[in-house]
Amino acid sequence: MDKKDILNLMKTDRIQFVELWFVDILGQLKTITIIPDEIEKALDEGIGFDGSSIEGFARIFESDLIVRPEPETYLVLPWAKEPTARFLCSIYTPEGDFYDGDSRYVLKRYLQKIARHGYTMNVGPELEYFYFKNSETPGLLDQATYFDLIPADIGSSVRNETVSMCAKIGINVEAAHHEVAPSQHEVDVRYADALKMADMMVTLKILIKQVAASHGIYATFMPKPLFGQNGSGFHIHQSLFKDGKNAFFDARDQNYLSDIARSYIAGILKYVREITALCNQWVNSYKRLVPGFEAPVYISWGRKNRSALVRVPIYKPGKENASRIELRSPDPACNIYLALTGILAAGYAGIEENLELSQPVETNIYEMLPEEKSRNSIETLPGSLIEAIHETEKSTLVKDALGEHIFTKFIENKKIEWDKYRICVSQYEIENYFPIL
Repeated sequence: MDKKDILNLMKTDRIQFVELWFVDILGQLKTITIIPDEIEKALDEGIGFDGSSIEGFARIFESDLIVRPEPETYLVLPWAKEPTARFLCSIYTPEGDFYDGDSRYVLKRYLQKIARHGYTMNVGPELEYFYFKNSETPGLLDQATYFDLIPADIGSSVRNETVSMCAKIGINVEAAHHEVAPSQHEVDVRYADALKMADMMVTLKILIKQVAASHGIYATFMPKPLFGQNGSGFHIHQSLFKDGKNAFFDARDQNYLSDIARSYIAGILKYVREITALCNQWVNSYKRLVPGFEAPVYISWGRKNRSALVRVPIYKPGKENASRIELRSPDPACNIYLALTGILAAGYAGIEENLELSQPVETNIYEMLPEEKSRNSIETLPGSLIEAIHETEKSTLVKDALGEHIFTKFIENKKIEWDKYRICVSQYEIENYFPIL
């Protein structure tokens, strides 16, 4: 759409407020609200703001930045009391250059890189999250588990209302259901172009929270809010297309995987420790990545094995375009733009390096003896945020993919988070050490 289309749409939709959305390096949503009279200027010139106040953006002496709406992201927000439109935005310097601290631009830039070789990336995520009674404590709404139907359950009712709203704003939900843990739910979205999907996920997460709040409950994407229960994953189904065809599909292969797909998987397995901090960026993320709670810990791949890090869903005849791989380690609290950039960079490096894929592992890795894991060369993901950050800090692949600015700022921020966590005296320590020491 061009400017004229946008202005006509806004008149038709009787828009009273316009929200300009962008995220900081942690993926936290920021917004600037303007009135419709300012949208023409915003589209032409952008709106200035102080970048020094945004996490990971500019330093004080270079703080002036410009936020400019992307016309194709125009959306009327279904939860707003007054007719309100939103745009996802790009960030620019005052000189008119793309800003290196804009994580949306980082993903767009990497997608442009593979496009020069004829590739596009499709993504279809499974988004898990919890509903709780309020935002103060994780009070459960139910004691249900996987696929349970509970009559008069408010969580299921709120989830269904969310799915209905998704349909109205162009988010194609393929399935939604109760997950394994109490009060845990999942929404699966039909695949789309990677940048469009990243924008969708930013919108969907806010939509889920808004609908929950309207019913007096709280939705959270915290990876592991409950001790002794499964955490929330963000399984990312992905494929590359070239010349309109799925580059991951090959009917001659016993697993229906092309050489491109096999090298792509090999790239993820090789570099996954280096990109884990992007996919699991919080201290709490590593409370989920432990054996025994369905989250992948071991670096391997398989077809039917859900304990593997990368799963290749079974091919359905006539569904070549649906052939894909599933990365199971990310969690829903990540910055989706940076996570997809890291995943794509790892997989594409496998293609560029023509990596050979190891044999699949189809047995339950959690039940393997240490010597079996060693014999199969099965390594583990980082066990803590600081271990993951140390892996990322050494990574040329991640630095090249993110660029110097975000790479440096992200690591700085995560080290600060770890230091704050490290010196915190937890309730566990009070309960277990205080009475005896």
